Amino acid sequence: MENRPMGKTGDRASLLGFGCMRLPLNGPRPSDVDRDLATAMVRSAIDRGVNYVDTAFAYHSAGTREEPGESEPFLAHALKGGYREKVRIATKLPTWLVGSHADMHRYLDMQLRRLDVRRIDYYLAHNLNAAVWPAMLSHDLLGFFGEAVKDGRIAYPSFSFHDEYPLFETIMGSYDWAMAQVQYNYLDRDWQAGRAGVRLAASRGAAVVVMEPLRGGFLVKYLPEGPRETLRGVRPDWSPAAWCLNWLWSQPEVSVVLSGMSDMAQTDENVGTALAWRDGLFGEGEAEAVEEVAGFFRERLRVDCTGCGYCMPCGEGLDIPKNLNFYNQFHLFDAAEARDRCRFFYGIQVSPPERAERCTSCGKCVEKCPQHIPVPDVMRRAAETFRAF
Repeated sequence: MENRPMGKTGDRASLLGFGCMRLPLNGPRPSDVDRDLATAMVRSAIDRGVNYVDTAFAYHSAGTREEPGESEPFLAHALKGGYREKVRIATKLPTWLVGSHADMHRYLDMQLRRLDVRRIDYYLAHNLNAAVWPAMLSHDLLGFFGEAVKDGRIAYPSFSFHDEYPLFETIMGSYDWAMAQVQYNYLDRDWQAGRAGVRLAASRGAAVVVMEPLRGGFLVKYLPEGPRETLRGVRPDWSPAAWCLNWLWSQPEVSVVLSGMSDMAQTDENVGTALAWRDGLFGEGEAEAVEEVAGFFRERLRVDCTGCGYCMPCGEGLDIPKNLNFYNQFHLFDAAEARDRCRFFYGIQVSPPERAERCTSCGKCVEKCPQHIPVPDVMRRAAETFRAF
């Protein structure tokens, strides 16, 4: 399997990374990880060339994100017998639990014990966003990274990101980051950090690790028949998942693509796709097919919002672009499960003071909108869509 440079670190990692967020279960709770099956999956992937594994403090917790999950202890178990020496481990500081500089060191030490390692290769500030970033700066996150690198507990300071591009640009300029982990796929090219963020990180010498390449499985499980037929007509031998992975690997800025695999069939499919990859595999015909599929989804957008932010700030504190974006996302897929997941992420990523239901229909945003979007009307529909949260 091809290994790509991890930015300026001098390290190299496999095209495909094994994400330990969606491990197979043998019980009803997220913490009921099927260790035997999951271990077989991880080791099978490593035996065939995967050398990058990703986990986090909260993955596979029994309940809330305040509880440590089973993903890190599972990975410690799976990497016994010489497998630890074959991989780079990435895990994440639970930023939402940090209340002081000392907390950062406490969680890192806890995670070293949970992973049964002396050093973590890529240690990420987890889920940096507009709410978390100022708090992390107030607790001297950047000083913490310097201290942890100096004493050898981590090798490469990194971060994962879930917010809009301007904040990503600010964070990238604040520190000499080794790696940035971003959500990116052929549908979400301009969502969150997006393509601009990928290019910016690479231009700064940082490795780029992509999460949600299949959009949480949406671009496989819920892909409508029309787009499926378009892709089959160009590459009948590629699965929808292979299309997503190969589109990303065709971009030299991308270092690693993470996949959260839940069974051995998914592991075999994704590892096989990575083993078959070669430069030039994704050509002009493939690019045109992806554009056609992306165009199919663009036609389903309900609001012509470009996310320019001219409507901001809102006098009531609403995040207007974020609400409009989620309203568009909700209408991309028809499946009830897909829409339920959109509502779930709306509840996580849009804080109560920012939500559409607080719109007073003052109309000031309409006066400032270059697209002349009737924002209060859309916010009313968005509030009805997401009111449960």
